[in-house]
Amino acid sequence: MTEAALATNSVDTPERPTRWRFLHVVYRNYLVWRKLLGSALVGHLADPLIWLVGLGFGLGSLMPPIGGMRYIEFLASGMLCYSAMNSASFEGLWSAFTRLKMQRTWESILNAPMTVVDVVIGEWVWTALKGMLSGIAILLVMTLLGMIHSPFVLWVLPIVLLVGLAFGGLALIVTALAKSYDMFTYYFSLFLMPMTLVSGVFFPIEQLPKIAQIIAQFLPLVHATTLARALAFGTPVGNVFLHIGVLLIYAVATAVIAARLVERRLMR
Repeated sequence: MTEAALATNSVDTPERPTRWRFLHVVYRNYLVWRKLLGSALVGHLADPLIWLVGLGFGLGSLMPPIGGMRYIEFLASGMLCYSAMNSASFEGLWSAFTRLKMQRTWESILNAPMTVVDVVIGEWVWTALKGMLSGIAILLVMTLLGMIHSPFVLWVLPIVLLVGLAFGGLALIVTALAKSYDMFTYYFSLFLMPMTLVSGVFFPIEQLPKIAQIIAQFLPLVHATTLARALAFGTPVGNVFLHIGVLLIYAVATAVIAARLVERRLMR
C-alpha cells in the first residue's frame, strides 16, 4: 500500500476518529467464520475439551484433592483460560496473517473510510470473542459434569474476555512482525507452551521453583487462572485488582503496539 493512500487512513488522523467503525471488521470476520463454523468449532474447541476430559478423569483419578478441589475441577478452571488463550492466539496469528499478507484483506478495507486503528481494533476484538467462545464451551462442559454450583461463575466470562484481549493483542504484534507462518511455531513452542506450564493450569504454581513462581507473576495467564478458579469454585484469592490490572495492561498495551506495527508494515 502506498504511503499516500495510507496517510489518509493512518493512526494519527484526528479528523477521522475511530468510534465504532471497527465493528464492521468484526462483522466481516464473523460472516466468514460462519461459513466455516463446523471445522472452526472442532479446531478450536476439541483440543481443550480432550485435555479436560482425558486428564481430568484419567490423571485425576490418581491425584489427591488440590486446595479442597478434585483435580478435574482444578484443571477445568485452568482450561477456561487456556482455551481462551489458545483460540485468541490462533485467530490473531494464522487467520490474521492470512488476511494481512496472503489475501491482503486489510489493505482492501483501508480503501473504505477506515483507519489502521479500525482494522486492528476490529481484529483485536474478534480474537477476544473467539477466545470467549472457547471459554464458554468449557464452562458448559463443567456445568454438564456437575462442577458448577454457583451463579457467580458467570463473572468468569469477563475474565475470559480479558484473556482473549490480552493474548489477541500479543498475537497481533507477532503477526505484524512475521514474514511467514513459520514464526508462529516459535511463538507457540517457546512462549505460550512454557507459560502454560508455569501459570497454574495443570498444577499449582507453588510446586515450581521460587524463581519460576516470580517469573510467572509477570505473565498474564497466571493472573487469569487465579481469578477464574476463585470465581468458579469460590476459593479465596487476594489482590483481585492486581490480577485484573495486569490483564488490562497487557490488553491495552499490546493493542496499541500492534496498531503502530501494522501501520509501519503497511507503509513499506
